[in-house]
Amino acid sequence: MTPTPWPQGTECVARYNFKGTSEQDLPFNRGDVLTIIVVTKDPNWYKAKNAAGREGTIPANYVQKREGVKIQRLWWFIKWFHGKITRDWAEQLLHPPETGLFLVRESTNFPGDYTLCVSCDGKVEHYRIIYHDGKLTIDEEEYFENLMQLVEHYTKDADGLCTKLIKPKIEEGTVAAQDEFSRSGWSLSRKELKLQQVIGKGEFGDVKVGDYRGTKVAVKCIKNDATAQAFIAEASVMTQLHHNNLVQLLGVIVEENGSLYIVTEYMAKGCLVDYLRSRGRTVLGGDALLNFALDVCEAMAYLEANNFVHRDLAARNVLVSDDNIAKVSDFGLTKEATSTQDTAKLPVKWTSPEALREKKFSTKSDVWSYGILLWEIFSFGRVPYPRIPLKDVVPRVEKGYKMDCPDGCPEVVYNIMKQCWNLDPASRPSFQMLKEWLQHINQGMVKITMQLYLLMVM
Repeated sequence: MTPTPWPQGTECVARYNFKGTSEQDLPFNRGDVLTIIVVTKDPNWYKAKNAAGREGTIPANYVQKREGVKIQRLWWFIKWFHGKITRDWAEQLLHPPETGLFLVRESTNFPGDYTLCVSCDGKVEHYRIIYHDGKLTIDEEEYFENLMQLVEHYTKDADGLCTKLIKPKIEEGTVAAQDEFSRSGWSLSRKELKLQQVIGKGEFGDVKVGDYRGTKVAVKCIKNDATAQAFIAEASVMTQLHHNNLVQLLGVIVEENGSLYIVTEYMAKGCLVDYLRSRGRTVLGGDALLNFALDVCEAMAYLEANNFVHRDLAARNVLVSDDNIAKVSDFGLTKEATSTQDTAKLPVKWTSPEALREKKFSTKSDVWSYGILLWEIFSFGRVPYPRIPLKDVVPRVEKGYKMDCPDGCPEVVYNIMKQCWNLDPASRPSFQMLKEWLQHINQGMVKITMQLYLLMVM
């Protein structure tokens, strides 16, 4: 059967080793990532290039197309989710009775809904989880975006249930997630990953430098089983996004003990806010600052076009490569643009008023954050709203307060910041519009630089 041709730019992963039989062939090893350049006249062969840029023909049946992993599919791999099982089987799984032992299954009586099964005082209670306007609820008072949020809520407080959720009844769990990443071409081999020094520490684990098959990489190492689920969701978002100004996912490793490794390209110069603070005005000129602003805008215009909202855009979440390219990272909160979110952990100084007040997130709330990021760039990494107590920031912003122009920032760039900080989301520019404005400013700066150079050499 002739395979369906893949379009130019498609990423694929080698399933087998290929030594090549002619000079035109591109040899590769199992696990190598290749990019399709063009389909040859013979649909069983592609012209492709490897990570080093070498080009040649490859056999189509030796490679696997990389596909995006949908977050919703990963619900099937949460450890306490048991899928389509009966009420009786759920009760058998929760035997012998242990108060607080729980699982979630698909509802047999109400297809499309779920059931939370909880052992309490020697018997099992079954609570229907209802879908309502795209959200989940048990009591029609508390609403949740997904099963993970719902379960997390009831592990902290019974809130009307017979008991709070204490211990999950374990299904196959995150091992199955590895199968899903493998099926989609994103699974890496733990044996070929060599972890080196720690370059960052977080609440959920370390970020380390690593070596994967001779390539320097960055690795998020998440050890906690409960938090691993949220990072699996982050990795699944990254499989769907491909742009030169987004930090690129290289692959995922999920081990049987619940450990998770998210492997990304290595960004040698670290996060943008630290880079700005350490270099300062003596090293970075206006052209460099504008290039950083444009890099981030390019990435955000791509997210906008693909209906994704970042929700945590800030200079701390932008990384700088060895060749000074800025790339947006940290996709922990990134979701499709139709969803809402709990605002408890959001950074107040970077989050739009409507997102804080009404939990309304959109590309336009990202635009607000981008205005704050622009201010960070042109102030060389200062903390926004200097000298204003955190508790006073939101009330002042809602009354129309806007930060002053950073010292040395071109007025035309400051005007863009103010457009981003319009209290009416609909009146804020799109990222596509912002990109065009910044490109126009950049072209003007290049012309001025060239004119000054010509004057100097004449």
